[in-house]
Amino acid sequence: MFEYQAPPNLLADRVILVTGAGRGIGAAAAEAYAAHGAKVILLGKTAANLQAVAQRIVGAGHPRPAVFELDLEHAGTSDYEKLEVRIDDEFGRLDGLLHNASLLGPRANLDEIPDADFIQVMQVNVNATFMLTRAMLPLLHRSTDASVIFTSSSVGRKGRAQWGAYAVSKFATEGLMQTLADELAGSSLIRANSLNPGGTRTDMRAQAYPGEDPQRNPRPEEIMPVYLYLMGPDSTGVNGQAFDAR
Repeated sequence: MFEYQAPPNLLADRVILVTGAGRGIGAAAAEAYAAHGAKVILLGKTAANLQAVAQRIVGAGHPRPAVFELDLEHAGTSDYEKLEVRIDDEFGRLDGLLHNASLLGPRANLDEIPDADFIQVMQVNVNATFMLTRAMLPLLHRSTDASVIFTSSSVGRKGRAQWGAYAVSKFATEGLMQTLADELAGSSLIRANSLNPGGTRTDMRAQAYPGEDPQRNPRPEEIMPVYLYLMGPDSTGVNGQAFDAR
């Protein structure tokens, strides 16, 4: 497990956007960021889940997060531009962006995957990540120390059979991170890195490994040290790197 002890005020006054924030790792990250001082923006497709996370954050004594409902599978450029305007109006900048939302898609050989399933996974995991990043860059450039975290996977670093569109999408995610990081290197206060959470007790993990005992894997809350490290000032200057939570 990644070893890091975050100080209580690590993210004081930082504005951080989390995608897929309604459950699992995204919800845990949003709650951890809020607990360490951040003003959190929750983004997801299910309003009820987002509101439940917001209520937990408020119940823990932290400021109410901003909540934006957006279905990444069907969102287009204009949706991301509208989101950028809304965040600009409310916060004026963005200090962090966690790309957490992902689809697993079918666990099957490539020649067994329907076109529609492949395209759906790429739309959410790659195209939406690109379009959201592009739309948020003007706000990130207004920060004095901004971090973008791309969620990767072990199968996005070494391909494995029957991981299909998901593996391909995570290779693309690594490429997107590396390209952005190289563009930002030496000329920006923004850094970009990828993070592989590893086996974690989430719905996606259960979907991928239906026969696995979930107790073998840590809860999302247990892998938060690396999420905090990469989003906070202790990782300033760390750019273009691939991290593992475990």
